[in-house]
Amino acid sequence: MLAVLYRYAVHHQNTLYSATIPAALYVAGVLADPRTTVPVDKKPHDFPGPLRTSLLGWLNSVVKEADDEAEAIARRHGFPPEEYPPFVQTRLIRPLLFPAVAACIDDPDLHVREAAIAACIPLLDDPRLLHHRAGLIPLLRETLAASALWQFQERAIEALATWGEDISGLEVRREAFEVCDGPSDTSSSADGKLAPTDAADLPF
Repeated sequence: MLAVLYRYAVHHQNTLYSATIPAALYVAGVLADPRTTVPVDKKPHDFPGPLRTSLLGWLNSVVKEADDEAEAIARRHGFPPEEYPPFVQTRLIRPLLFPAVAACIDDPDLHVREAAIAACIPLLDDPRLLHHRAGLIPLLRETLAASALWQFQERAIEALATWGEDISGLEVRREAFEVCDGPSDTSSSADGKLAPTDAADLPF
């Protein structure tokens, strides 16, 4: 039920709604709950990891719709983003989301760490958070660019290049058909279902 709620009712097909903002704040607020470490059922194209990974992937997808690239695309197509309240409000809450996401960078689960690093990238477009980029750069190089998932490799290299960092020697490593067989995006695991024995114990 939660997966359906946050994936479709409050953020669907790259659209931000007025309900997206409180939902994002709520998801950030429960990230540290131990019950988010429960495993979830996965589809073939889902990213690996527990529920916490799925929640981070969803936050990532929300914030990316209000990052600098999203703003530039909206303006290029004649849609001033400042005239769309959910876009403005999502940008405003980025400093509130960042501490919860960044806290997961030290998670013992590698999949959670990778998802947290990836979710930090769009958050650090915020002028109030720019000073955190220096601390994330080594993690982009050493963890995300070295991920077994090509999507994370690609995201790390793109972020480093955008931030003016040297990307010499970094490359996306994938098999010819992996783009068809692998996970499609960092938020796709949000469709996973909780194990029946764990669903009743969740705090939401």
